[in-house]
Amino acid sequence: MDQIDRKILAALQEDAGRPVADIAADVGLSQSPCWRRIQKLEADGVIQRRVALLDPVQLNVGVTVFVAVRTARHDLEWLETFAHAAQDIPEIVELYRMSGEVDYMLRVVVPDIAGFDAVYKKLIARVPLTDVTSSFAMERIKFTTALPLNYA
Repeated sequence: MDQIDRKILAALQEDAGRPVADIAADVGLSQSPCWRRIQKLEADGVIQRRVALLDPVQLNVGVTVFVAVRTARHDLEWLETFAHAAQDIPEIVELYRMSGEVDYMLRVVVPDIAGFDAVYKKLIARVPLTDVTSSFAMERIKFTTALPLNYA
């Protein structure tokens, strides 16, 4: 990956719907070589997919809850059950297995506390949890989906 690829990726992270001609002009290529590079980045799995970022407030899911989960079970069967349960609950938008005191961290988006309570009840009905701690975000100060490209 060279500097031009990084510039292409930066442009796509900013707006994946930009015309290839605009991106090509910004990175100093003609349209065809730029398109071939984009296709190669997709084929190599660097670009996994292109999505639209939606406004959570306008979709009535403006409340973000971070949920720390500790479990007494650390076997593959439990993990698969937990992962499938999380996949089936659309309000759970991120799930991570953690090191340290917390076993799993979830990010949940809901309209309000009652919405979170419903998600919580769905989750505990599907999988046994030892300890769950929920923290409601008061303010979103920084949010980006753009990854740093200086390490590529």
